[in-house]
Amino acid sequence: MKELQNYAHIPLKQRSNRVWRTYEGGALIDRWKKAPSEEDGQMPEQWIMSTVTARGNGRPENEGLSLIETEQGVVPLKDIINSNPELFLGKELAEKYGTTGVLIKMLDSMERLTIQVHPDKKYAKTILNSEFGKTESWYVLNTREIDGEKPVVYMGFKEHVTKEIWKSHFETQNIQGMLECLHKIEVKPGDAFMIYGGVPHAIGSGCFLMEVQEPTDYTMRVEKTTPAGLKIGPELIHQGVGEETMLECFHYNTYNLEQALKEWKITPEVLESSDEFTFRTLFNKKHTDCFGLNELLLDGNYTMQGNASFYVAVIYSGDGIITCNGKDYDYKQGDEIFISAAISEITFKSKSASKILLCYPPN
Repeated sequence: MKELQNYAHIPLKQRSNRVWRTYEGGALIDRWKKAPSEEDGQMPEQWIMSTVTARGNGRPENEGLSLIETEQGVVPLKDIINSNPELFLGKELAEKYGTTGVLIKMLDSMERLTIQVHPDKKYAKTILNSEFGKTESWYVLNTREIDGEKPVVYMGFKEHVTKEIWKSHFETQNIQGMLECLHKIEVKPGDAFMIYGGVPHAIGSGCFLMEVQEPTDYTMRVEKTTPAGLKIGPELIHQGVGEETMLECFHYNTYNLEQALKEWKITPEVLESSDEFTFRTLFNKKHTDCFGLNELLLDGNYTMQGNASFYVAVIYSGDGIITCNGKDYDYKQGDEIFISAAISEITFKSKSASKILLCYPPN
């Protein structure tokens, strides 16, 4: 285990980590990764720097766990971190959680996802015995029209909705009725939303987005068949807690559209800029203490100081060089890079204009 600690001082790239889901998509992930072909299928998500496994019966045992290319061969990120959590994660994070405390996904939907909700921390603790709920964020990176449908998301209960109405729609599987209970919001690249635990939501078809979230795969679904006709088993409906308890996961607060957008749509804020870069924050302590997301638009050099915890750089576009501890490492579009707490400073130098997404653990 000791030799793994040497990797705390260099940027670590993960292998591709596609994950099976109940919906289809993934072609825009292929495009982002510059794959030979762009295909939609049952692997519509890329999990980034993941130390948690995906939930679902009959799936591979370690599906979802990130793997890192090292001189010793391919090693799970989880094993690298466990070799010295304080060195890789930072003292505070290591003592509080002993794990990354965050999960990052790229998600591309060819079809609408099922209507769902994730637990808040209280529900997760009391019902699921989990330290983490699943508050998440969406940053829309690209969109496409599927069968002439504009890309949309659904979130939050409209003003007429009551728990009794929602339960009735669930029991009768009135999908259209459930959709009409939620606000339908057209989206475009650059849009950003917070989805707090307890808030009902669904991602429509044609959305390619980054999800930064708490590190669990707890999802309560109210559709027993996906829009494409796939039957969903009970374990993916209610996660083993039963339908009545599943319905308690929802927060039954109601909103008009203006209130919903004010509550959950986020406006990015520029932190610093020059001729060579723009550094923006999307999700930060104003919105949640569960994670953070910043964006670096780079056409030149930018030096980043460490902040005593790890972070992850996802290269959405462009290529260049990372200078770290006196050595240079290439980066390119599609790379996902773990930067440990032990790294006090790195410099990104672009060869071509780059968009770099910087994901942070709980603060």
